[in-house]
Amino acid sequence: MAGQQFQYDDSGNTFFYFLTSFVGLIVIPATYYLWPRDQNAEQLRLKSLRRVHGRCLWYRLRLMKSQQSIVPTLKKAALLFGWLVFLLLAYKVSKLDREYQEYNPYEVLSLDPGASLSEIKKQYRVLSLKYHPDKGGDEATFMRIAKAYAALTNEQSRQNWEMYGNPDGPGATSFGIALPAWIVDQKNSMLVLLVYGLAFMVILPVVVGTWWYRSIRYSGDQILINTTQLFMHFMCKTPNMNMKRLVMVLTAALEFDPRNNKEATIRPTDNVEVPQLIRELGNINVKKKEPPFYYPYSLKARVLVLAHLARMDVSEELEEDQRFVVKKTPALLQEMINVGCQLIFMANSRGFSAPRLVTIENCMKLTQMIVQGLKESKSPLLQLPHFEEEHLRYCISKKYKVRTLQDLVSLKDSDRRNMLRFLGEEKYDEVMAVLGSFPHITMDIKLQESCSRFLFLWSDLKQGDTSKAKTKVWQNKNKGAKKTAKSKKKKLTKKKPTPAPAKNKQANGTVAGNVSTTVATKEEDDDGSDKGSESDEGEANKDSPSERDEDSDKQSDTEVDEMAGDDEEEWEALQQSIQRRERALLETKSKVTHPVYSLYFPEEKQEWWWLYIADRREHTLVSMPCHVCTLKDTEEVELKFSAPSKTGNYQYSVILRSDSYLGLDQIKPLKVCMCPISSNCPGYDGFSLPKWLE
Repeated sequence: MAGQQFQYDDSGNTFFYFLTSFVGLIVIPATYYLWPRDQNAEQLRLKSLRRVHGRCLWYRLRLMKSQQSIVPTLKKAALLFGWLVFLLLAYKVSKLDREYQEYNPYEVLSLDPGASLSEIKKQYRVLSLKYHPDKGGDEATFMRIAKAYAALTNEQSRQNWEMYGNPDGPGATSFGIALPAWIVDQKNSMLVLLVYGLAFMVILPVVVGTWWYRSIRYSGDQILINTTQLFMHFMCKTPNMNMKRLVMVLTAALEFDPRNNKEATIRPTDNVEVPQLIRELGNINVKKKEPPFYYPYSLKARVLVLAHLARMDVSEELEEDQRFVVKKTPALLQEMINVGCQLIFMANSRGFSAPRLVTIENCMKLTQMIVQGLKESKSPLLQLPHFEEEHLRYCISKKYKVRTLQDLVSLKDSDRRNMLRFLGEEKYDEVMAVLGSFPHITMDIKLQESCSRFLFLWSDLKQGDTSKAKTKVWQNKNKGAKKTAKSKKKKLTKKKPTPAPAKNKQANGTVAGNVSTTVATKEEDDDGSDKGSESDEGEANKDSPSERDEDSDKQSDTEVDEMAGDDEEEWEALQQSIQRRERALLETKSKVTHPVYSLYFPEEKQEWWWLYIADRREHTLVSMPCHVCTLKDTEEVELKFSAPSKTGNYQYSVILRSDSYLGLDQIKPLKVCMCPISSNCPGYDGFSLPKWLE
């Protein structure tokens, strides 16, 4: 371009500006995102959980990790070093000469603006005597003084200064490139070329290729794709999978293979310790020669999982490996559930053998068992602290007959304390505090139809305090059913109570109880209409034909009005469901709900739930299980399932399962009546499909 010159910065000043800006763009955001948060807040949170979760393995490991971890210190040191470099560069820039400042001849001559000509000449003589090269002064300074004097005394120079800011007139625009001149020096060309080639032709492709290779091996839930394919293969091969077979398939996951996961390890001592555990555990299908079940990594993972369920003590080295395996299992079981559900609904359209309902439910039960470290045959009371096998005989005696957590809570205070007399006062208070932290669920469901022959089941999950209730929630089954039978809709509600105070020594409403809702039908309306028709028929026999015609006209008008009102209600319900779905899509919720009380799980676990509809007679899934991970206070869940294609009455079950606790699952019956397209069908208007009745 004419009038423009491009040159490298020989002095290096521009490069310091660039370097300061670059370091600042890195240090400032890194400090915001990477600076360790207040450790006191985490300590206070752990302190608040100590009374209930103090004996949990994950709690003790978290305390040790917070005391031994040096990662926060290293982060702080790295960020402080970055800020130190940034401040040094900023200080260096502030000391650089201002080369691109506005030219002011008055400032060069140390005069005030508007000085007279005599003052200018006088100041020029003084400065010339001081800075003239013949007098020993600096030549560059004297040239600036002479230039400033000419700009103020010479008419042409003054005009150039006033118009262009330069006594010499318009000059070429100079652009400095923020790189030192030595980078483009011919002597360093080979070195610079080597660095560029290494950075952009070797390091960058290797980094991108490594990231891409690792990312394509995992699914969106960070499960190996090969593991997902393995689960799919064995679920198709064994549709009806029992618990023993399920453990074998689970521990065959490639996450436990050192060739696919660097976190997994095979130790030389495994050849001695693993066979010893196998002898203690008994029959675990060691001789089954079906790949990959007899591979060393799969056998070791299976032994560690079974030892965890049996609450067996293992060596320190195996304990570290066991924690790694146990932490991985909930995510792997969730992947198995997803794979099984996809195969079930694919089989409905393609006709191949699909996993049975028992396989999906066994995956859910195994998740509960692993989180609590209990076998399926063990009592759910062993989830509580200080409860051992020998203590169960006090609970299952003929006098108390306590077999579940609900039975324990429903006892009177005096009977409960007498039954748990093997516990001291402090241990008893701890048991009641833990019992008070267990979730309490109340489920309300609402059935809604869709014009595309789909049914929607809505659920509301709420957290509430039931400690003030006069009666316990599991004693209100009949009363709750009567109340909800009066409504025409159905809701699904969840509540979580506050922990029971230790002083009161009660746990009223602190354990998951029954679902206190039923499916509302239109039987009341039908019964009323039948009674009315019988009485009207007796009176109509006494009336004349004209009166009967008038009555029929009035009745038809009333029916039309009622149908119009029903249509308006249906339209409003449809709009509300659409709004709920839109809010659910836009809203993002945290998956941090409530910490699970688990004595043997090595990682802090949050309370999550599965909600689904099943046909227990046919042993099939009706809807995809919804994994509810955001239930803290209130949650509304939508289950969508196809309406039955044939007419008749259908008995389904709405099932709510915990992924963390044993014995807190709930099953609620759901009745669906499919009416034929006939004028006798309730709600049929002659044009649309018949109503889906609950």
